[in-house]
Amino acid sequence: MTEMRMRRGRLLVVTGAVLSLFMLAVWFAPLTSDQEVQGEIPRLEAPEEQDPLTPRGKLVIMGGSERFDNVVIWSEIVRLAGGDGARIAVFPTASGNPQVDGDDVVRVLNELGANAFFVPVAVRGLSVPCAEAVVDPQLVQAVRESQGVFFVGGSQSRIRQALIDEDGEHTPMLDAIWDVHRQGGVIAGTSAGAAVMSRIMYRNARSVLGTLIHGVTMGKELDHGLGFLNPAWFVEQHCLVRGRFARSLVAMHDQGFSYGVGVDEDTALVVDGDLAKVIGYRGALIMDLSDAQSDDTIAGFNLQNVKLTYLDRGDAINLRTLEVSPAKEKASDRRIDPQAPDFRPHFRHRIFCNDMLGNMAVHDLMRQLVDNQHDEAHGLAFDGAAARQGSTPGFEFRFFRGDDTMGWETEAFGGDDYTIVNVHLDIKPITIAGPLYQK
Repeated sequence: MTEMRMRRGRLLVVTGAVLSLFMLAVWFAPLTSDQEVQGEIPRLEAPEEQDPLTPRGKLVIMGGSERFDNVVIWSEIVRLAGGDGARIAVFPTASGNPQVDGDDVVRVLNELGANAFFVPVAVRGLSVPCAEAVVDPQLVQAVRESQGVFFVGGSQSRIRQALIDEDGEHTPMLDAIWDVHRQGGVIAGTSAGAAVMSRIMYRNARSVLGTLIHGVTMGKELDHGLGFLNPAWFVEQHCLVRGRFARSLVAMHDQGFSYGVGVDEDTALVVDGDLAKVIGYRGALIMDLSDAQSDDTIAGFNLQNVKLTYLDRGDAINLRTLEVSPAKEKASDRRIDPQAPDFRPHFRHRIFCNDMLGNMAVHDLMRQLVDNQHDEAHGLAFDGAAARQGSTPGFEFRFFRGDDTMGWETEAFGGDDYTIVNVHLDIKPITIAGPLYQK
């Protein structure tokens, strides 16, 4: 395999001999199809000298809308919790129908060998008052003795409302959840259960376009999460399907995050210490603002030199060094280096997207740009209904390749799967001069 050359961006790509970094290579050994079904991701043991207050557990951050037949994700939760008979506490707290949704997750986990149980903690919809459940000694102890915790999807504000008391302190139940994490257990969650993984989360957000136009305020659109993930990282869910990468950039810039990860639907990011791997149906978007800048003289949200990386199933990243390891199917297939003398692009058209916030739009644009004869692409975000009547505010997205942009592609999974590293992005406010069209 051709050895990768080091590049100037913050994301360093590692394949081949570089993967001889022993612990990284062990934990991220590529999965075969049989291993994926069994969920056997080699684990990296925590060092003996680790501070006892430092979280040691694993995280399974699920982007939402996971199908119950997605065995790769659900079996991985069971495996990380200890396998057959593992006690997993299922919190239906975020759900508007907690009994039904919680029972469904308990059933799925138990069908895969776990000993999961329903935790009656919800701000509405259960007969047990939430304020009593979160201090009940027997229930709290049952959670503390578990090897895993699962947060059902719904509204993340309900999770905070239930587990944080009126003084802003941890309830005994939240302390028990943290004890599970520190003792090496797995914390998993989907949708709202993913949002609470970071230290700051969206709570009552406007539409993505509305967020770009109006910005965010802590205590209104934003709130504190539970903070299981590295505090430098922001978490987004339903990211690619709903175009939420754009609102993530607003929150990250406002709250001083350098990095963010947006996990798509029916997909999970498995985090073990600094190391994270994508499993499931689609992928995750890494958002790097470490070199991004904003022009204060421009009225409205703007950023220059955001770096975006797309990781598909089997791809991995070190959350501290930002080293990316593509899945073995891609690493051994077609490498895409637009700077290479022998670069033969697959796409030759100029790329322009009329709806950058549409379903999978950012993924599709990045995929075509990394493998294109042109090194720049553009997209727009605006309210089409308003533009029919007259002028309306919008945003221009300018994507471009840098010296650090590269990727891999394979058809080993039955379609075109790409890993895309360091596509650069500038965003600036514009005005759409309407009416947009005439009949």
